[in-house]
Amino acid sequence: MVSLIDPTAVGFLLSENRNMPMHVGGLQLFKKPEGAGRNFVQDLYEQMRDVDQIAPLFLKRPMRSLKTAGQLVWVEDELFDIDHHVRHSALPRPGRVRELLDLCSRLHSQRLAWERPLWEAHIIEGLRDGRVAMYTKTHHALVDGVSAMRLLQSVLTTDPDRRNMPAPWAARPSSRPRPESSEADPGELTIQALRTAFGMTAEAAGLPGALVRTLNRSVRNETSSLSLYAPRTLLNQNITGSRRFAAQDWPIQRMRAIGKATGTTINDVVLAMCGGALRTYLLDVDDLPPETLIAMVPIGLNAKQSHLASGDGGNAVGSIMVKLGTDLEDAGDRLEAIHGSMLSGKEALSAMTPIQILAMSAVGQAPAILTPMLRLQGLVRPPYNVVISNVPGPKTAHYFNGMELTGTYPLSIPIHGMALNITCTSYNGNMAFGLTGCRRTVPHLQRLLTHLDVELRALEKAAGIQRS
Repeated sequence: MVSLIDPTAVGFLLSENRNMPMHVGGLQLFKKPEGAGRNFVQDLYEQMRDVDQIAPLFLKRPMRSLKTAGQLVWVEDELFDIDHHVRHSALPRPGRVRELLDLCSRLHSQRLAWERPLWEAHIIEGLRDGRVAMYTKTHHALVDGVSAMRLLQSVLTTDPDRRNMPAPWAARPSSRPRPESSEADPGELTIQALRTAFGMTAEAAGLPGALVRTLNRSVRNETSSLSLYAPRTLLNQNITGSRRFAAQDWPIQRMRAIGKATGTTINDVVLAMCGGALRTYLLDVDDLPPETLIAMVPIGLNAKQSHLASGDGGNAVGSIMVKLGTDLEDAGDRLEAIHGSMLSGKEALSAMTPIQILAMSAVGQAPAILTPMLRLQGLVRPPYNVVISNVPGPKTAHYFNGMELTGTYPLSIPIHGMALNITCTSYNGNMAFGLTGCRRTVPHLQRLLTHLDVELRALEKAAGIQRS
C-alpha cells in the first residue's frame, strides 16, 4: 500500500541529517507489581514483542524511486522484523538513574534508518531500585511528540489489577472511541504552524492589522507572538549528532503555591525556573549575554481568550516569544518579567483568528525550521534561543499490566541553531522536565537540573514561602 507523505512530514524527513536526527522520544519508569518473579521483565518483553498483528502506523516506511516520480511516499514494510524495533536491554552496574540517562542519550543520538519503519522501543532492566524503564523513539514525520505520548497513554489504565494489555504498536479495533480533549494542545503547534508555513490559506491574508502591531513590537524587541531578535549564545550554533539527556521532576504543588502567592501561573513558574537555570548555566561558562534570552513557548487559547469567541467557539494553539529575564539578577523580578511577557503575547494573539495565529506562529518559526532544511546555518540569526514546552499529562496514577507508571519524561529534537530543547510534562502531581541537548555544544547539561532546583527554591523565597 502506497500513500503520499504530507508536506510537513516531507520537511522533517528532508531536513534530517547525521547531526540532526528528527525523532522524538519518551522515557517511562514503572514499578513492578507485588510478587513479580525473576523473569518478570523477560516475560514482559516477550509479551510486547510477540503481538499478533502490528498497527498500520508502525509498518510504514518512507521511500522514493522512479516509480513515485521522485516523490516521498509511505509504503508498508514487507520484510518487517519486530526484533529490530522492540529490544531488551540491561543497565551496567551500579544501575543508577545516571546509567539509564546515559543509555537514553546514546539511543537518542542514533538516526532511524529509512529502510525500516521509523520507530524503536527498548525495555530496560537493571535499575538497582528494581524499577523497569521503557525508552521509545518515533520519527517526527510519523507522529509528533504529543501524539506519541497519547499513544502510550492509550494503552495505560487506572486499574492496577488489569493484565494482558496490548503493546502500543499492537493493532487494536478501529471502532475503539478516541478520547476527546476539550483543551487546545500546545505540543501540536509545530505540526500545525509548519503546515501553515508550507501552504498559507486565503484567510491568513487577514493578518495585516495584527501583523503590523506585532512587527512594531518585535522591531522594538518587545517580544509577544513574534520575535525578530535573540542574542547569540553557545546554545545557538551548529550541533553534532551526539545527544545528552537529563530529566527530573518536582511537585506541582510547589509551583502552584508560588503562582498563588505572586499572582502568576504554573507555566510562568516553569518558565522562571528555566530562565534562572539558564542564567546560572551561562554565567558558569562565561557566555551570558547582556540581553535577555528569548524562548518560544507553545500555548493554547480557549474561546474566551481569543478572537474565535465570536466565531464557532473551540480552541486555538499558538506560540509566544517570551523574555526569560536572564538579564535580571533577582528570581522574583524574572518571574514578574515572564508573567508580563506572557500576558503581552496572549493579548497579541487574542486579536487574531485561529488561522491567523497559526500563520503568525509559522512566520516566527520559519527561520528555525527552514534554515537547517535549506542549509543556511550561520546566515540567518535565530529568532529565539530555546524552545520550552509544557504538555499536560494524566493527573492520577496509571498502570501497564500491573506495573505502576512512576514517571514519564520527554526527549525532543535539538536542531542547528537551537542546541537545547526543554519539554515538560505533568503526571500524577509532578512536573517532569526533559532536557535534550547536543552533547558537545551544551557541555555538562545535567548541571541544569541542579540549577532548576536552586531556582525553584529562590522563587519560593521571593514569594515568601517557608518550606519545612
